[in-house]
This record gives sequence, structure tokens and C-alpha cells, in this order.
Amino acid sequence: MPEQPLSVEQLQQLISRGPFNRWLNFTVLKIDAGGIEVRAAWREDWVVNPDRRYTHGGILAAIVDVAADYAIAAQYGRPVPTIDLRVDYHRAAMPGDLTAKARVVRMGSQYSTAEASLYDKEGELVASGRGTYLTAPSK
Repeated sequence: MPEQPLSVEQLQQLISRGPFNRWLNFTVLKIDAGGIEVRAAWREDWVVNPDRRYTHGGILAAIVDVAADYAIAAQYGRPVPTIDLRVDYHRAAMPGDLTAKARVVRMGSQYSTAEASLYDKEGELVASGRGTYLTAPSK
């Protein structure tokens, strides 16, 4: 584990390494003692229903997962594998950037837990979730 949490710039570099994360177009907005805040720039590709124009739930789940994972990465120094993820959907996410606020619930030597809340461009909660991540040392 690093001596101190990563900076916004270091976390941005880390999150941008993955092609899927680049496709979701994440921007790290904030890191503090309470967690991280990231924005995913909305894409037309996310629309599941062309008539209603809401975002596919799998995209929302992916953003929740990545945000929670990188809340751990901000402290741990690297992203870690997801073991389990639960997502609750609160309302349809219409076109527009999405902002995730994530925090570490418990940092453990083997497993860690983090949660994230996802907000639409009006600041309304659209999804939230909690994940368990493998933080055991690599062999």
C-alpha cells in the first residue's frame, strides 16, 4: 500500500489505463478523506431504448463498480478485482454526464468493501451499490 493516498492526477492516470474506462470517459474530480468523485461523460452508445432514451443498467452498474474499485485504488495504489457487486436502481438515467461518489467502507488485508452513489446531470440519485474487492497481496 502506498505511503499516502494517490493524487487526482495519479488516479486519473491509473483509471485511464484501461480501454473500457477510457470508453466510459472518466474524469477524476476529487479525492479526499471521504472518498472519490468521478464523472463519466455520457455517450449515445449507452441508450438501451431509443424511444425512451434512458441509459442501460449495465452501464450504470459498471460506473458504480469502477468508482467503488478506484476509491480503494486511491488508497491501495492499484485497482483490484471485484469479487461481488450489488447495485440498486433508483430512477432512469436520461442522457447526460453521470457523477459517482465512492468511498471505502472497510479496507482489509484480504478483502475490502466500497460503495458508490451515481447521480445524473440534475444531481438526482439514479443508482447506488456496494462491492467487495480482493485486496490480498499478489503472488
